[in-house]
Amino acid sequence: MSRYPKFDAERDQEWKSRLTKLQYHVTREAGTERPNSGKYNLEDREGCYKCICCGHILFTSSMKYHSGCGWPAFHTEDPDAGIKRIEDNSHNMIRTEVRCGSCDAHLGHVFEDGPLEFGGERYCINSASMDFDNDTEGIDDN
Repeated sequence: MSRYPKFDAERDQEWKSRLTKLQYHVTREAGTERPNSGKYNLEDREGCYKCICCGHILFTSSMKYHSGCGWPAFHTEDPDAGIKRIEDNSHNMIRTEVRCGSCDAHLGHVFEDGPLEFGGERYCINSASMDFDNDTEGIDDN
């Protein structure tokens, strides 16, 4: 399986018209924003994080923690997220890429150095791949 999201020329034009250049680069070209540059890195409000491309739920604020890695970090994904994991051997590293389970957008990577009390995973996610919704009605505290 390619590490890049599925390409569809018609849909690609839609992505280019709807997303900023950075959002497109991150989500459709598997790019990475610079560390400490994302608008959600230090976000502390209650709410949920959704895929910037399709609006699918990814994480809630109760799953977020400050890891110091330079990107928003989450210890768990929302039960309805269905995030896909793909082996990523780029840049002479072995990592696990994570993508939106709904639209295949690149989100970031997951590492095994997260809080042990939540299973030990750290989802390192690009702010450019997410939208934040601070309407907390109906959000479970997982």
